[in-house]
Amino acid sequence: MNEGFKNLKVYQLAYKSAMEIFNITKGFPKEEVYSLTNQIRRSSRSVCANLAEAYRKRRYPRNFTSKISDADGEASETMVWIDFSHTCGYIDLQTHESLIVAYREIGRMLGSMGDNPEKFTPKF
Repeated sequence: MNEGFKNLKVYQLAYKSAMEIFNITKGFPKEEVYSLTNQIRRSSRSVCANLAEAYRKRRYPRNFTSKISDADGEASETMVWIDFSHTCGYIDLQTHESLIVAYREIGRMLGSMGDNPEKFTPKF
């Protein structure tokens, strides 16, 4: 099976960031397990999952763009949870800024993909 989506820089950055979030959230308080911890893990992983789905649908520009938009929405949601994590004192300022920079870059790349779906159409 061709897993070309794994070669996308945006996928690699999103996956790396989601794994960083997973490792960081292991230290979150137990009372956050079913709220903040679950939400930030889910949204960060969903960026990757939506990218994989978009890649499979890239021959259909509207479907591709829709899934890219979903990925971008999940990236934005993740940034909100990163903000809450910092405000609640679960992550320090440096970690907050590092993750926000990564998700801004992910959003920029996703925006470019959504604006230019033809660049991702398979060549037969």
